[in-house]
Amino acid sequence: MKHERVGRWVSRLWLAGGFVFLYLPIVALVVYSFNDSPLATRWAGFTLEWFRKLAHDTEVLQGLWLSLKTAFYTACAAVVLGTLAALTLHRHKRFGGRTLMVAMVNAPLVMPEVIVGLSLLLMLVSMQRWLGFPDRGLITIWMGHLLVGMAYATVVIQARLQDLNPQLEEAALDLGARPAQVFFLVTLPMIAQSLASAWLLTFTLSLDDVVLSAFLSGPGSTTLPLVIFSRARLGVDPSVNAVATLVIAVVAVAVIGGSYALARAERRRQQDMAAAARA
Repeated sequence: MKHERVGRWVSRLWLAGGFVFLYLPIVALVVYSFNDSPLATRWAGFTLEWFRKLAHDTEVLQGLWLSLKTAFYTACAAVVLGTLAALTLHRHKRFGGRTLMVAMVNAPLVMPEVIVGLSLLLMLVSMQRWLGFPDRGLITIWMGHLLVGMAYATVVIQARLQDLNPQLEEAALDLGARPAQVFFLVTLPMIAQSLASAWLLTFTLSLDDVVLSAFLSGPGSTTLPLVIFSRARLGVDPSVNAVATLVIAVVAVAVIGGSYALARAERRRQQDMAAAARA
């Protein structure tokens, strides 16, 4: 009994240490975004000056807007393509080229981003030389982020599809529903949580990507991570802390709100299933 109690305390301390290691730098970043000193190593009092200056920092604001647009487009497209790929791999166990498709879907998960970015850059340079399109900017960054994001979305959605009860879809077909109706009225609501998770995951991956954006961006199309990275090499500017604090606050609110909405939808779905079972 004593050994079990000691083991529980050790596990709790280890978990607490892990959380401190992960989140203490974020807390320090938020705190120093209100520091009145331009030096990150010296606290000189509370101020909102860096947030006021951020409102006039055109480079950071343009980078943030470009990153948000790219991440939004990437997440939406990755969820659509990932859903199609996951459904294909889940429902069709045998077809010509399935092994190749699985390999191509999973390749971005294990391929170094430097290799992916370099290969895409060479391809886009060749396309621009022969076709005159596309110019490096939002579209090219989106293409690179989509390549990686689709792989993550496929894995997340496919894992959810494997846990579904196929008898529900078969029952809908037996009752006269067309395949499209089964997908939109039965399958899609059951995998809605995985779609939301895949969207949030790919949005986050796109928002903080540096390597692919560095290869695929062009003049006038610098994302926020690239702006922060370029400034960090010359010393951390408190205005960077300010924009990071705003991003953390928005993400925290979105995650809390999304988690609450998903939990509420899941409770409603469980109640509907229980009511149907009683009937």
